[in-house]
Amino acid sequence: MGVVEKIKEIEEEMARTQKNKATEYHLGLLKAKLARYRQQLLEPTTKSGPAGTDSTFRKGRILCRRSLLHCSNVLANCSGDARVALIGFPSVGKSTLLSKLTHTQSEAAAYEFTTLTAIPGVIEYKGARIQLLDLPGIVEGASQGRGRGRQVVSTAKTADVILIMLDATKSDEQRRLLEHELDAVGIRLNKSKPDVVFKKRTTGGITFNTTVKLTKTDEKTIRTILAGYKLHNCDVMIREDITTDEFIDVLIGNRKYVPCIYVYNKIDSISLEQVDKIARTPQSLVISCEMGLNLDYLVSRIWEELAMVKVYTKKRGAHPDLDDPVCLRKGSTIETVCNTIHRSLAPNFRYALVWGKSSKFSPHAQKVSLAHAVQDEDVVSIFTK
Repeated sequence: MGVVEKIKEIEEEMARTQKNKATEYHLGLLKAKLARYRQQLLEPTTKSGPAGTDSTFRKGRILCRRSLLHCSNVLANCSGDARVALIGFPSVGKSTLLSKLTHTQSEAAAYEFTTLTAIPGVIEYKGARIQLLDLPGIVEGASQGRGRGRQVVSTAKTADVILIMLDATKSDEQRRLLEHELDAVGIRLNKSKPDVVFKKRTTGGITFNTTVKLTKTDEKTIRTILAGYKLHNCDVMIREDITTDEFIDVLIGNRKYVPCIYVYNKIDSISLEQVDKIARTPQSLVISCEMGLNLDYLVSRIWEELAMVKVYTKKRGAHPDLDDPVCLRKGSTIETVCNTIHRSLAPNFRYALVWGKSSKFSPHAQKVSLAHAVQDEDVVSIFTK
């Protein structure tokens, strides 16, 4: 029996099993097995295989058997400060949205599977270059490899924000199916990493501690899951009321927690009451690509979800360069600024002067080290040895 068949068998058994207090333990074991098989499906143990039988998408570069040269040339000019991935079923308007926001020509037509390769474009916004990646339309069962979907869905792991594009004229089932496919490859939408400390040891057995009362799982289930993964010596500290699934995510360790915006297209084809209802749904946004409705607001929402920090550089005795900011992720330090400008700055670093919100003496400068965290619109002057 292959891995896909085993996954299907476990999913069917879980669907048959009633969810109550008596079956929690059994369901926990099934979930652990399911996660293990899905991991095998996504990361096969055998590395050998016929060359050129699949498509691989990588951050900064896209490899595709049919259009390797084209994609490499496009991405060479489309590197950005952040990446946003467009995910959706065929013919929901992803290619049209890419063309409208980035002025990149992506083939759009009224039939399915128009886009067969990943098409990148760049959004210029507030001095930042945001790479928008139009991925081929996926189908149900994509996480198990159907329609080359495993590669397409897994590419979303490289994104800083995911846009799930939906057809406003269709049912909410499309949203549920897409969430399921992303969840199956280890992408957790609009969730934060569980507050769990897990450490492997060589001896000493299992040390289990909690700082909160567990209402969604229990110690017996967790110990059985650890045994299923052949983890007999480790420390477990749980600091929030987690579920069995969240604990399995911590064990596997390769889960990606990505902010997501649900973009409903074709609102010009539904009633105002339906538009209002969708717009009030959390993390949802309504647009019309054909009529150009609400696209500016979509870009501003992407910027908010990216939570980027703009830092301006200043040479000694000169005014700050306000035309070319350094765009970084929230929580970045002076060391990140140095590495972004040039890799030789950090090894030869002496100190930096910072003006702005992160300076203790604002509006005056503060002398800081590499570990100093910068804030939005700081001005930084770096001094080397």
